Amino acid sequence: MTALALDIGGTKMTAALVGDDGRPENPVTVPTPESDVWDACAELLRNTAEPATVTRIGVACSGPVNLETGSVAPINIDEWKNGFGLRDHLAELFPEADIRLAMDGSAAALGEHRFGAAVGVPDVLSLVVSTGIGGGLVLGGKIVAGASGNAGHIGHIVVPGSTTPCACGGIGCVETVSSGPSAVRWARELGWTGSTGTELAADAAAGEPVAITSLQRAGVALGQAIASAVALVDVRMVVIGGGFAQAGPPLWNPIQESIALHARLKFLDGLQVVPAALGGLGTLAGAAALTV
Repeated sequence: MTALALDIGGTKMTAALVGDDGRPENPVTVPTPESDVWDACAELLRNTAEPATVTRIGVACSGPVNLETGSVAPINIDEWKNGFGLRDHLAELFPEADIRLAMDGSAAALGEHRFGAAVGVPDVLSLVVSTGIGGGLVLGGKIVAGASGNAGHIGHIVVPGSTTPCACGGIGCVETVSSGPSAVRWARELGWTGSTGTELAADAAAGEPVAITSLQRAGVALGQAIASAVALVDVRMVVIGGGFAQAGPPLWNPIQESIALHARLKFLDGLQVVPAALGGLGTLAGAAALTV
């Protein structure tokens, strides 16, 4: 029996065979194209395994997802944002396979729970802070999917003071403040001349005032969102990953300070907020765990 793991995001897609230990082996990554996304995905999968041999597939896809219909409508993949029948397309390519789908944030939470920073911790909130902000919940050792599969989508918690329109159609989501592109946009409005989250983090580390202020603003908003979420779901660990989360103390210190200010209920004493251990493979590891 052959198991496959697949991670579909707005900028890249990654596939791998699942090893006997439940982890992805020798992952292969390709860019997510602007058009013909399924064709590129199918080619990636065919190059990873012979379709006739595949019996299990774990899939993580950026959300929203619909677990009932097996469709996805990721707001960061234009061609699919109005809905795409991912499970049906996978079933055509892999007719013998049991296909299990999860939102990418949920898969990241499961990956860190099984293999990463949250091993042995039954209740975990995971955030992926990158070009957007995703999230997922593991409670009692299992993914909490919610009615449609999108539970834990913390990027769309509304934070105080933000009135920026979000790609989801709402206003003031934490993603509009604390994602990499949002922090860059705000800094540029104040005269900063860089163009990427990596540059913003480097300038903040070097003491550039606008970069420091932008990361502080992002960190405070993340802390507010996390404090709201942990009070709602009663977890003892928050794991934060994603490319922009690598910005270091200028982002992490405000996150911790903001959480300390807002998360004051006694049952939240001892809350741990830690970096993800699996790096860019956390979501794929969660997809692999779906096949077990």
